[in-house]
Amino acid sequence: MTNIDERSDARERALHLLYEAQSKGISINEVIDAQVVMPDDLVLLLARGAESSSGQADPLIESKSRGWTLKRMPILDLAIMRMALFELLERSDVPTAVVLDEAVDLAKRFSTDDSGRFVNGVLAAIASEVRHG
Repeated sequence: MTNIDERSDARERALHLLYEAQSKGISINEVIDAQVVMPDDLVLLLARGAESSSGQADPLIESKSRGWTLKRMPILDLAIMRMALFELLERSDVPTAVVLDEAVDLAKRFSTDDSGRFVNGVLAAIASEVRHG
């Protein structure tokens, strides 16, 4: 159980870093370099992976977000979906259900009342196309 909790904590920490980078308009590495305590390896992997794969993730997100452009989405929702898509696309060791559950949980905890449902719908539609099983 500890492993799952550590991964959940890493996703939450990575989300905070991504949010800071996006809201300040700076790179994730600038945010990481400014940290007093260096984040652990999984946090770094998730945060950097979400940023570096956004070019691949953003068109997927926008294609499944009926009536929503990326600019209209809450920053947290976009950061959560980018991080989840990085895991769906690049981390085959993490089960699809875990990626979706964790993303929805983060959206419910940190974003708007509708974010959990929105994030789930977008990611589930993408997951069915990019992962099999």
